Amino acid sequence: MGPKKKKKSSGKKKVSKAEQLRLQKEEEERRLKEEEEAQLQAQQEEAARLEKERIEQEQMENLEAKDQERRESELAELHSLEQKFLSAQQWKTDYRANAKWERYLSCDGSPDPTVLQEINTFMSLWREDRNEDIQLVMEKGEQVLSLIEKLQFLLLDTPPNEITEKETVQYQESILELQNLLHQKYNGATEHLLKTANMYEDSETGNMQAVIKDKNVTFCIWANLKKKVRFKNHVFCDVEHGFDLLKSLAVSNVAVRILHTQYDHVSPLWLQCQSVPKLEVLDSEELTQRSKDNVEEPEEEKKTDREEPSMPAEEEICSDERKVVQDPLMQEKTNEKEEAITDDNVVDLQQFVPVGGVYHIDALQLPPQVKQIKDWNMVELLDVGLEAYPYPPEEAEEAAHPPIHITLRLSDHVMYFEDPVIARWDPAGQQWRTDGISNVRYKNQEKSITFETDAFYTIALLQDAHCNMLYRAWELRPTGVDEALLRVTTVFATVQIQIKGHQCMLSSVVVEEKHVLSHVTGKWASPLDLRAVLKKAGVNIFPGEYSYKYVSVNKKAPLAEVRAYQQMALVASAFAFAWSKWNLEAGQEKVVFKVSEHLKADSVEDKDWSLYMFNGQKAQKLKITETSEAFSEELEEDTEFHSTLYHMLKDFASKEAIDKVEAASFLFIDVVYQLLLATRVLTYS
Repeated sequence: MGPKKKKKSSGKKKVSKAEQLRLQKEEEERRLKEEEEAQLQAQQEEAARLEKERIEQEQMENLEAKDQERRESELAELHSLEQKFLSAQQWKTDYRANAKWERYLSCDGSPDPTVLQEINTFMSLWREDRNEDIQLVMEKGEQVLSLIEKLQFLLLDTPPNEITEKETVQYQESILELQNLLHQKYNGATEHLLKTANMYEDSETGNMQAVIKDKNVTFCIWANLKKKVRFKNHVFCDVEHGFDLLKSLAVSNVAVRILHTQYDHVSPLWLQCQSVPKLEVLDSEELTQRSKDNVEEPEEEKKTDREEPSMPAEEEICSDERKVVQDPLMQEKTNEKEEAITDDNVVDLQQFVPVGGVYHIDALQLPPQVKQIKDWNMVELLDVGLEAYPYPPEEAEEAAHPPIHITLRLSDHVMYFEDPVIARWDPAGQQWRTDGISNVRYKNQEKSITFETDAFYTIALLQDAHCNMLYRAWELRPTGVDEALLRVTTVFATVQIQIKGHQCMLSSVVVEEKHVLSHVTGKWASPLDLRAVLKKAGVNIFPGEYSYKYVSVNKKAPLAEVRAYQQMALVASAFAFAWSKWNLEAGQEKVVFKVSEHLKADSVEDKDWSLYMFNGQKAQKLKITETSEAFSEELEEDTEFHSTLYHMLKDFASKEAIDKVEAASFLFIDVVYQLLLATRVLTYS
């Protein structure tokens, strides 16, 4: 056997038990020391945190106490400014009274639509007038439309305390009677025209074709004089409306009328006279007195009042008949009894509205034609009036019958931001329906729409009333003495409204970098009239009473929202306001917006904006900016609370700005307030 191999050494010395104990003891001592240091540091940090909180709490309490001390004087000063709202209200009351007196003195032969005897006499005389010349009827129709518009304006513009329920019912009944009489006269003029159809004979086809129009209506009338199948389709060249008749109709004694009215006298009257969400000008004394009372309330009561502001705010500043800026939750409770539309073919007129007027498409019996015998014109008189041509024929009711092809050229004065919904009027149900219409083809570039119907109907093109909501951004900035510009940016358009004195003007509507609707820009009007013009043109930036059901709104308590609009309007002559993304994060009880003192006519630079928060009773300047990573209610350094937005801004404002605020016209302030309340930018952005 060879020699034994030696074991290799591990290279490590064996640690003795004593050494192990020593190391463990050192480790334990180090751990305890670290724990003590960590505990001490934590205690110091906690003490520092508590001290910081104590200081902050003390500072906050001091600020709150300071705010409470001056609250009464600030509210009194605000109350003095708010008298401008009451001055505006009085001015409008006097203006309405003066306008009524001027109508009485004018003696221009035009009836006063508010005087029942005068309007009834006017309608009776026109009913008895047998002159059915279409041009004269259209001229008289323009006067009738003016009377209808005056009544609609009075229903919308007159505060509830200035109009009785009896007067409201009377005006509504007069509107309906005038609308019905006007359409009857249009039918009479159509019949008169058809009796002399051969005077309008087309040299190529031998059939009658006529296009007669003014700014309100367009008559497109075709009469089948030759009854030849090859002439069964027709396009009215002047307006590009057209139809394709069936063979059975092409050989029949039939006429086709497409009567396009720029207005809508078909939809229910409530839609035509729908008021904008609008509060009556605040009862300034009540508001101020309530705010003063709050100063003396116990802290607990004040807290409760802040937590549930919705109903008290509405009771203070809303009339019972025109509750508008309501908490959507309140509205949902209020409207629980509403009947839901269960038929998918029935159009919900709270969601969709007719845009571009109404098309009355009728097949008519061709009346006996005038015959010339020597020097006499003779015609067989039928005491039946204008008769509809039955289609589908009664015997075909059970069997399938071919559809009618219709093409309509849409108005250049109307914007359709989405493919319009075609609906037909159902007289029996008094509603717009979508059944009976098929194969719809909308050509956006050509602005035409082609479709098929199973009968001749009254047709409307409808658009989602909320397609321009929510707004992407908004800005209100002064541009001169008692002048300002309100810009609302939507998904489809940018709308700019200029404000000057007691009027406003649509300065531009830009869609895809193109200026549109030039026919309605540059014209001064009241906020109410401007709203009607924009909605008629298809650009709706005015939420309705039930819009919250169709748009995911950024809910805001009425106390915060309404008082914000009021106080923004009061200082709008010297301060610019704009949308802030943090308004979404601020909760229901508070609103957040950007503010900048602005005494020039140019735009506001980004660096000049500051963020403010307001809950209707307390205003503060925020430390965060629009580009901050997260929302925080932390106060800007060296700033305080104030009971009003006006006094909050006053802390940083120049004397020139405050002088401008105090000198601002009450009419300018009122128009700004009306537009803010109509657009509700703090909720629908």
